[in-house]
Amino acid sequence: MFLILNITIDTVTAQNSNRDTILSEIEQIKNSTNFSTKDTLYIDNLLALANEYRFLNLDSLMILSKKSLDLSKKAGYINGEISSYHTFGGYYSDKGKIDQAIAYFTKAYNLAAEHEQNFLKASTLNDLAKEYGYKGEYSKALKWYLSAIEIAEKYDYKNIISIVNDNIAHLYLEQKDYEQAMVFLKRSKAIHEQIGNPVFLAETLSNIASTYADMNELDYAMYNINISIATFEKEKILEWLAYCYEIKGKIYLKKNKNTWALYWYKQSELLHKEIEDDRGKIDLLNGMTEAYLNLKKDSIAEVYALNAFDLSKKIGLRAGIKNSTQKLAKIFKQKKDFEKSLWYHEIYQTTYESLSATSNEKALNMLKTRVAYDQQKQQLILDNEKALAEQKIYIYIFIVILFIFAIITFLIHRNEQEQKRLNLELRNNKTDLEEKQAYLNDLNQTKNKLFSIIGHDLRGPIGAFQGLLKLFKEGEMTKDEFLNFVPKLKVDIDTISFTLNNLLSWGQTQMNGSITRHSVTNLDCIVEENIALLSEIAEAKNITLVNRIEPNCQIWSDPNQIDIIIRNLLSNALKFTPNNGQIIIGAIQKIKTCEIYVKDNGMGMSEDIISKLFEKDSNHTTYGTNNEKGTGLGLSLCKEMVEKNNGKIWVHSALGKGSSFYFTIPRMQKRYKESA
Repeated sequence: MFLILNITIDTVTAQNSNRDTILSEIEQIKNSTNFSTKDTLYIDNLLALANEYRFLNLDSLMILSKKSLDLSKKAGYINGEISSYHTFGGYYSDKGKIDQAIAYFTKAYNLAAEHEQNFLKASTLNDLAKEYGYKGEYSKALKWYLSAIEIAEKYDYKNIISIVNDNIAHLYLEQKDYEQAMVFLKRSKAIHEQIGNPVFLAETLSNIASTYADMNELDYAMYNINISIATFEKEKILEWLAYCYEIKGKIYLKKNKNTWALYWYKQSELLHKEIEDDRGKIDLLNGMTEAYLNLKKDSIAEVYALNAFDLSKKIGLRAGIKNSTQKLAKIFKQKKDFEKSLWYHEIYQTTYESLSATSNEKALNMLKTRVAYDQQKQQLILDNEKALAEQKIYIYIFIVILFIFAIITFLIHRNEQEQKRLNLELRNNKTDLEEKQAYLNDLNQTKNKLFSIIGHDLRGPIGAFQGLLKLFKEGEMTKDEFLNFVPKLKVDIDTISFTLNNLLSWGQTQMNGSITRHSVTNLDCIVEENIALLSEIAEAKNITLVNRIEPNCQIWSDPNQIDIIIRNLLSNALKFTPNNGQIIIGAIQKIKTCEIYVKDNGMGMSEDIISKLFEKDSNHTTYGTNNEKGTGLGLSLCKEMVEKNNGKIWVHSALGKGSSFYFTIPRMQKRYKESA
């Protein structure tokens, strides 16, 4: 038997780890105040614990591997992912599911290669080669072992170099090439002596002992195995100790000391009850079978041989099947059960021929692979030297071209930056011109409207007043006749005054922008003042003005602007309400706003007029019931001032059914009182 070495990739010294120590460290990390499952130290400890269970409890190994993989992916911890895939591979390898093991080791290798984790690449290549060795594909196994050594030598990973040398030795042992196997084992031993790690050295010495036993160099074998046993007993590494006890049993078996052989085999058997190592157990069972056969205890030998056969079939180990069926054929022959003896002999013969038929081919393939690898490596060195010599000239040329390209790029970049600056400046100038043009257009429209109103709505009444004064002055009109026109003149003067006030307010909002100064405003007072101001007009048309606003109805607004809004709405209502009509002004106080309304039972409006009523630049003018004429500014001005006071204005109207104007203003709330 020869134990193939694994590399625990989360830490090189994981073989010395103690489960209790790891569990204690995990608890300390979990109990820390800033603990997170994404902590890479926590994940590394989970992986170390998983590897501690490698030969003790494969189910625990799988559970911990799944957990560490999940946490590594969430934390973006690449080394954790690689190590988790690696432990998955170990799980399936020990279960005898070699193809699945290869799949996971390949995942680990590809991820390590992608992220240039060279230690992990070399480690995973060793385990990948090991699985191909189990499959009997020795050529592929040797190829990956050599690739692992190349990486390990490049980066001076001495421990990996030694382990891979041990495993290559196993390939030669399969071919019974003990001398070549010993060459690799002694290389490994020399490296471990240089490193100074007694556990690693003991692993290699135990493999050397097994090889010496196969060579019948039994004293050398016993010397090396005793050193290994002392080390593993001290460190309590059970899987290696079980292997060493089995080797010591094999040495005594070759010495034909069957009782002593069984003693050490049973020591190994006891340890196998605590660990999970089916491959190691098969050689142990076959060894015990042979010892019991030598002692003429065929019935006991039969039990061990059957166990070895079943276990070999379970994990697909052909060498184990060959050895166990050979012994079973012999046992059943001695029992005179020739049918079973023949059946086992046929299985043995088929397996033996299969192994023998491929033996020479494997050896040749291994040699070819090694030679091809060395030739390829040497040719690659020569090609690299030649390429480097040629590349020097290209490098100099490239440097010159790169320098010229850099200068050109700099000039282009500088020109682009200058062009961008000029384009930005042009865009800014264009934007400024467009804004100024729009502003001038607005001013021009305002000027045109002002002249239109002054020319049509103010010049007419003033001209009529001048004409009357001229007639009276020139004696063409008597004093009594002139006095008869006074009521009309008063109405015209009031209209002119009202129009001028609206005109000035509107002009200010259009040209300079009016400033809205909010304060606590008593709505009732403003309404009463405007009713008093317009009462004479109302009396002339016998219109009743009804004020339904409660006393002390306070709002948060600009009082001057509210005054203009109320006056315009009441004036409009008077204008379009017939004689003997009624106008109602009231307010509905809500939680945050006060909804003010002015209702009349006058002419009403069509949908077409309503749609144009609040347009900013509308020149629409409608004559009232007594041919009163307005400027068309009032409602536009009302809308602007309502909105400046954070309100809304709208109207409900129908022809012949009167109109109802509504607007909202914020109520005086606690924060407004404090501000006031």
